[in-house]
Amino acid sequence: MTGASPPEGGADPQQRRSSHVVRVLQVTVGLGLAVGMLWWGLPHFAKTSWSEVWHVLGTVPLWKAALFAGLVVGGLYCYTFVMTGAMQGLGHVRALILNVCGSSVSNLLPGGGAIGLAATYSIAKSWGFSAASVTTMAVVTGVWNVLARVALPIIAVVGLAWGATDLPPAMREAAWAAVLSGAAIVVLFALAIGTDRGARQLGRGLDRLVRLVRRGHGDSIERGLTDLRGRIAETVRTGWLQMSLGMLGFFGLYYVLFLLCTQTTGIELPFGQLFAAYAIGRLLTAVGVTPGGLGVTETGTAAALVAWGADPASAMAGVVLFSIFTHFLEIPLGALGWVAWSLMPRATSDELADADT
Repeated sequence: MTGASPPEGGADPQQRRSSHVVRVLQVTVGLGLAVGMLWWGLPHFAKTSWSEVWHVLGTVPLWKAALFAGLVVGGLYCYTFVMTGAMQGLGHVRALILNVCGSSVSNLLPGGGAIGLAATYSIAKSWGFSAASVTTMAVVTGVWNVLARVALPIIAVVGLAWGATDLPPAMREAAWAAVLSGAAIVVLFALAIGTDRGARQLGRGLDRLVRLVRRGHGDSIERGLTDLRGRIAETVRTGWLQMSLGMLGFFGLYYVLFLLCTQTTGIELPFGQLFAAYAIGRLLTAVGVTPGGLGVTETGTAAALVAWGADPASAMAGVVLFSIFTHFLEIPLGALGWVAWSLMPRATSDELADADT
């Protein structure tokens, strides 16, 4: 059709095809790495075999499995306090739906965080929330997530040093990397909400992430961040305590789950070493080459447990058991979330128009 405007974002058909090819390759390589790390890397570095692991897992009673699932749901509910603290007007039920829908996508695909962000944006918009509100929540909760994950190894190192436990060089290096990363994130976030230039650059990066999975997406996040520096700063000022407590509850319940999983499979190590292994795993979930860090997370955690003296089969079984509930369980929970969203009322066209004015 003559006179048609180019797709938003300026991408021509050739660029879109290239982007799709890159995306397919990314997914293929990421899933291949995840399978390889789980099938070969995990038992290799844990110094055991899958047959031994399945034997240990077969001893887990059903009532414990139900308890573990309850802890996961409790942890996810705690996280709703992070989301409601970052988005005014969002209730806990809708926050839970947003969380599980986004997480289920992130746990299925390499680099799924971008698709999860797009899903969160679409669902929240369908409920009548403005692009400004969604953008603010995505930025603030993203920063809180990363800061929490880099804080865990620091806490672990302090605890191990206090207990006079020998620290592996890798753990010390991870802690230093966490300190530097956390400091860099704080500085970048302060610049983003403190200067127009910083806000533009952060928004441009988020737009690129969404554009990978949402054809025609333009620069709405960049424009929103530039316009909403004050709003983001106000959200941090008023919601930092609620968001921090929600994050504490989320990671706290998941640590309890980790302790119970390792206890169930027969691992006997001090709490400090178990927390250090847990911290390593939570930090490795940020590795985006596989879905939710799958394979990389389990291998790093199991290797740490074995290095501290845990039985190899028990260590790998405990890590796999923990992953079943924290990674794979979120997929069916996400499916339920999508069903719940499909049954919920949508905002009217007038409400959607009012939200973005």
